[in-house]
Amino acid sequence: MKYFPSPAIEAVIRNAIHGKLHAYNPEPAAMPFQVRLLGRDRMALYSFIQSLNTTFGASIYEPVAKVVADRSFDKVVLKANPPRQMSRGIRHRIDEIVSGLESGNASPDRDEHEHDLRSALTSDYEKIVVNLTKIDVLLQRGDTLYLVDIKTAKPNKGNFRNYKRTLLEWMGAYLELDPRYKVFPMIAIPYNPYTPKPYSRWTMAGMLDLHNELKVAEEFWDFLGGAGAYEEILNCFERVGIEMRDEINRYFARFLRHT
Repeated sequence: MKYFPSPAIEAVIRNAIHGKLHAYNPEPAAMPFQVRLLGRDRMALYSFIQSLNTTFGASIYEPVAKVVADRSFDKVVLKANPPRQMSRGIRHRIDEIVSGLESGNASPDRDEHEHDLRSALTSDYEKIVVNLTKIDVLLQRGDTLYLVDIKTAKPNKGNFRNYKRTLLEWMGAYLELDPRYKVFPMIAIPYNPYTPKPYSRWTMAGMLDLHNELKVAEEFWDFLGGAGAYEEILNCFERVGIEMRDEINRYFARFLRHT
């Protein structure tokens, strides 16, 4: 594949792990039975992994996404603030779309959603101030915007309605900001926890346009950086893991003294 920013990706991963190690302060004594059974070093490592997982999105996935996408898009912004105003007409149309999806009287279709929201652009000029969810990764190529919400590998099914509303609000706000925009809001799942089985998309089928509003694992990373990006990113993680293995082992070995 063409030049890929592997050194920059590895630096992001390495810096995130170093920062986490320096700030990490485990309290395994809160689980005395597990500590006695497995040892403080294993429990400290377990606690570290849990803590790392909770911050993977902001500390690793998002900055890696920016490094990967910088060469493919005109602009890449992390934690982008969407427009702060929206007309009551657009807000009402979003309510109608979500209601139709919930009742099963409509099917999720990004193109139809865009058409519906565009038809509401001139229906109500009264604007209200809105506080929309920040965009994890905003990508722009010409007049086309891709607005990415990065989720955990197994998002809560009960939140799909809120996810859909967020995507529609982003689309509506940017269409009102500039009708020339072509807006593609989406949910990104960084990896497939069911590998080698396919990702269980059916749970999202009633709310998301699975072709345009959901990208999982290779779909997401290869979309950002081109074919083969996902595999090379995995290689970056592996290389950093091998490089830092002794350092990590030494760090957690100190807990053995208190086992």
